[in-house]
Amino acid sequence: MLKTIVQPLLAWYEENKRELPWRKEKNPYYIWVSEIMLQQTRVEAARPYFERFIVQLPTVEALAKCPEERLLKLWEGLGYYNRVRNMQKAARCVMEEYDGRLPADAAALKRLPGIGDYTAGAIASITWDLPVPAVDGNVLRIWARLTASYDDILRQSVKQRAVKELAAIMPKEGSGNLNQAFMDLGSSLCVPKGQAGCERCPLAFACEACKKGLIAELPVRKKPVPRRLEAYTVLIIRDGSRVAFRRRSGEGLLAGLYEFPNLQGHAAGEDVLAFLREQGLEPLYIERLEPAKHIFSHIEWRMEGYLVRVAALEDGQAGDWIFADIQTAEREYPLPAAFSAYTSYINIRLGPAGPGKEDD
Repeated sequence: MLKTIVQPLLAWYEENKRELPWRKEKNPYYIWVSEIMLQQTRVEAARPYFERFIVQLPTVEALAKCPEERLLKLWEGLGYYNRVRNMQKAARCVMEEYDGRLPADAAALKRLPGIGDYTAGAIASITWDLPVPAVDGNVLRIWARLTASYDDILRQSVKQRAVKELAAIMPKEGSGNLNQAFMDLGSSLCVPKGQAGCERCPLAFACEACKKGLIAELPVRKKPVPRRLEAYTVLIIRDGSRVAFRRRSGEGLLAGLYEFPNLQGHAAGEDVLAFLREQGLEPLYIERLEPAKHIFSHIEWRMEGYLVRVAALEDGQAGDWIFADIQTAEREYPLPAAFSAYTSYINIRLGPAGPGKEDD
């Protein structure tokens, strides 16, 4: 049954494909960067990040050699920073093992750090037209509706079945276009939560969920594990025109990024002032800020904040806190989007297009 969708979907794609910067040429490096960015980011939000990244790091070699702090700054606001770290590890492997060229082989691509089945399929098919499927959440949703499958698409066995069935319909020529057609269909018509545009879908004739009125019910996903709640008090500490930052440890959530000083739990204003005096600072003014929250995959931060002005420091240092001017921080310090509600108080913008989703 799935074989009947190939030609109609390719014809629809030819008429409706999106003009995207990474599609202008079949550059495997561009495809790779874009696919990693798009794993947790909408296309329009990812576009300015991609364009800036490629200008700054135009080749695999440039990515391999980039200092980590600069690399994290280029990724600032996209979140999931381990993905760009893995990209750099993979780039270094490509320099050492493949003379700086991504291998034109899906199996070899999957052996590189951070490249799984989907990304390998996307790179291999779009760049070299290899007949390999690229199956992500969008494609699984389309597959589940086409086949009216009530199996949980988050189960690995279900995903493997979908991959096998879609691999069987990959054409010898045009597999890259077919994979991109699935991507575009899943973002424009076969969308989640029962809002699908079935009346305009080129695959409605073959879609069992459409025929049976099951669009709103499919796909099936298991209920996520409840997120763990964590409370923090975020401190915007100003020393004249400078602001206090500290760098997080090199391990764990948001490793290696910069942050505002913060305390676990929700602290009262008097406790904040006492804490600052313990750090050798002289508070002059304190103002309570609006509460904020930030959602990671498995954790939700509930934050309260204070703006505090302190007497000027001679050396711009207090323990592991660095007092830096706002321009330096915006230009050089990679700040996680978790603190975006508080960067607005000092007029710092994260990334080229504001904050995105984030995780470790």
